Amino acid sequence: MTRNLKITARKADRKNCRVFGHVKYLSSQVDARILNLSPTGAALEMKGPLHAASGSKVRIEAENLGLLEGVIRWKHNGRVGIQFDVNSNARAQISSYFRFFHKEMRPVLAVRPLVRTAVIVERTPQLTASTPNS
Repeated sequence: MTRNLKITARKADRKNCRVFGHVKYLSSQVDARILNLSPTGAALEMKGPLHAASGSKVRIEAENLGLLEGVIRWKHNGRVGIQFDVNSNARAQISSYFRFFHKEMRPVLAVRPLVRTAVIVERTPQLTASTPNS
């Protein structure tokens, strides 16, 4: 990460994704969903509490990504930011994911119910002119 005017910026752009896996820290394991991913890191949403502080080493296991190791850089409201260990194996796994499995996802901001409006069509009675039969 680079620093400009005391603002920390990422080295690589992250792409939104929805990959399910789990995070291992020491002897504990927590299910997680990877929200966005780059060759240098990821943001995860945890399904339960992860009892690890910033700077702790963790492992991420996901079906499409394999096993990745990294360090927790931030934690906030059930989400965790992880910076991957820089090695050729991790970069190869992530580039393989983007090449073969990645589908662009849009972030879901809010869920609102789908409301269908009923169209009411009023029918006017048709008047038929009656002709006297002779």
